[in-house]
Amino acid sequence: LYTHLCKMLAKFICPAAIVVCSSLLLPLSAAFHAVATHKPIIRTHLMSSWDDFSYDDDDELLDSGVDADFKAADENDDPVAKAMAGQALDAPEVYWDGELIDVPVGSQLELSEENVQGVLAACRQEIGTMFGYQAENRGVGITGGVDYVDLDGPTVVVHLKGRFWHQRPTVLTRVGAYLMGRIPEIVDVVVEDEYELTDEANDAAILD
Repeated sequence: LYTHLCKMLAKFICPAAIVVCSSLLLPLSAAFHAVATHKPIIRTHLMSSWDDFSYDDDDELLDSGVDADFKAADENDDPVAKAMAGQALDAPEVYWDGELIDVPVGSQLELSEENVQGVLAACRQEIGTMFGYQAENRGVGITGGVDYVDLDGPTVVVHLKGRFWHQRPTVLTRVGAYLMGRIPEIVDVVVEDEYELTDEANDAAILD
């Protein structure tokens, strides 16, 4: 088709015009050929990579480290089914009965044990999908919790317990960011024992 059209043009217009028209007709000819032969025009799209996503979705997570009689819900089940399954497990114990301190990031709370405990209590709710405090999360095998341990100068020491789906260093980073974003005098948030950040600790975890 492309050659035939060029021959026809050569009879009526000058060679310079043929060059211009050729550049316009070539894409049109290719498209016509693709339609005529029923071959789709393929365009390549670059997709985002999820290689660095740290979500741990191992089926063994649901079947070990918790009550042997526990029957985990599937992660695709509706929230009600997950919550019903989660009722078979106790929530992680919280050793704080003081007031929950729910303030926005950027607040300027004074560094004190009471404020750390209160903000940590809010943290358990704000990023609650990481922990086992809600029955829905326990329903799919998440039994993890975080406890306040001590203040070492401007450093907050916490304890991670139970089983998490997210990697434990990720959990600690999120907790630390939450606390430091509201109590700016905190310079670091660390675990009581570095072992708590290992996959071994997560795999061996049994609800305390």
